[in-house]
Amino acid sequence: MPMPMPRAIRVLVADEQALFRRGLLVVLGSEDQVEVVGEAGDSDSAVALATALAPDVVLIDVRMPSGGADAIRRIRELVPATRILVLTASGEEGDLYRAIEAGANGYLLKEISVEEVAEAVKGVVAGRSPISPAMASKLIDEFGALARRAARQEQAGPSLTARELEVLRIVARGRTNREVAAELFISENTVKNHVRNVLEKLHVHTRLEAVMYAAAHRLLEP
Repeated sequence: MPMPMPRAIRVLVADEQALFRRGLLVVLGSEDQVEVVGEAGDSDSAVALATALAPDVVLIDVRMPSGGADAIRRIRELVPATRILVLTASGEEGDLYRAIEAGANGYLLKEISVEEVAEAVKGVVAGRSPISPAMASKLIDEFGALARRAARQEQAGPSLTARELEVLRIVARGRTNREVAAELFISENTVKNHVRNVLEKLHVHTRLEAVMYAAAHRLLEP
């Protein structure tokens, strides 16, 4: 009896440039193990299609019109089983951090060959987190800077209020400001103020950095 064929990896391609999307469609479409199920030219369309199609992988540019990082965050919330792989021309550290904080599973620069994209898609489905070497080095540098800041602050420790700690612990579970507000029965604006205060007190710039700091200092433990 012949063995059943493995199911193809279902991919949604989201990129502002139609010509680039077409190139990806041709390359990915030639792969036996990959099936392109849709394409989007802006963030809102990417979120809508991801929600409707529930693909295995969303291939998205962090610089998408109307906010690529926001689209990543919304897809992560609405379709949590979908893996999100960033493919972008942006080598900016801020874009890298925002994408990872939003829930991206990998970050690749468009300087790689289109053939390598197919391998990255397969890799992210297998549980790997492909990151272009140049961007990986920036992550390592940032983690090192976080560790040094944590060491400098270890003696004094952060002066977070009980409510700020409560908000931080919920944020660490991947909740959005709206979800934090609903859980604590406070307004979304109040949550935003608490998050801003946490970032200032911990001397960090993003929610991801705050969670990493809190984990390193056991602030997430009840």
